Amino acid sequence: MTERMVTSGTARLWSEDHGDPGAPPVLLISGDCQSALFWPDEVVTALVGGGFHVIRYDHRDTGRSTHRDFAANPYTFDDLTADAIAVLDAWDVGAAHVVAFSMGAGLAQLLAVDHPHRMLSQTLICTHALGIDFADNVARALAGEPSRDGLPLPESRVFEALELHAGPSADRSAELDRRVEGWRIMAGDAFDPAEFRRREERVIDHTGTLHQSIAHGYVTEGIATRGADLARITAPTLVVQAPLDPISPPPHGRHLAESIPGAALVEIPGMGHALTGAALDALLPAILAHLRR
Repeated sequence: MTERMVTSGTARLWSEDHGDPGAPPVLLISGDCQSALFWPDEVVTALVGGGFHVIRYDHRDTGRSTHRDFAANPYTFDDLTADAIAVLDAWDVGAAHVVAFSMGAGLAQLLAVDHPHRMLSQTLICTHALGIDFADNVARALAGEPSRDGLPLPESRVFEALELHAGPSADRSAELDRRVEGWRIMAGDAFDPAEFRRREERVIDHTGTLHQSIAHGYVTEGIATRGADLARITAPTLVVQAPLDPISPPPHGRHLAESIPGAALVEIPGMGHALTGAALDALLPAILAHLRR
């Protein structure tokens, strides 16, 4: 494993790689407000064992990457997409398989549309299509209003329970309790609190602070108007639908897969908006099969 700091505009991004640099590259893109360590080591180990060179990185405002006040230093989804390109450039990767989760899978869609030569394939996990106005959907869910597009809204209980705008807890144990409870709400079946407590322990150690940035929640530009562009995607695409996902509930995955030419859809039974150990047992073989195709 090698660590590398990457410059993207005015941001510095922490990244690391695993496996043989000569093997086919896989770029892991985390969800919103999640560092590289969102991806459990089981994912990295399986991909390296499958013959791939794995790169993961901290989004800006997460982990060991640049942290700034968003109001004074705003950015867009296009900027976050440029961050992914900067990571590929820093690791001398011309094109990669992209495996992405939630907001990261939105960035992957932008990569596939705007930088098709940088993508070998994409795996889009627990997300919605370009063209979906997620910020408006959240507002509608909290207000008890119906969806504009006929697709289900996120479940308001998620945002109410997580108290997205609350600061960090007073001590490490309380902060871990808060984060684990947040994952419990999102994770679906077979949730193991000890598993997620261990993961969040590592995230806090990696970041060096109890504070968990919510900056990505303020990013609104770059996705909601791009729906028609999905028809131009040529990268082989696997869409993963989690039937118990409270953020992008079914049939968001099917809608996304039907919007991308030739995309395949797989549903992972019992999965919510999290990478539980139980979900990985079914998810990892599906990802590896897609990458090998």
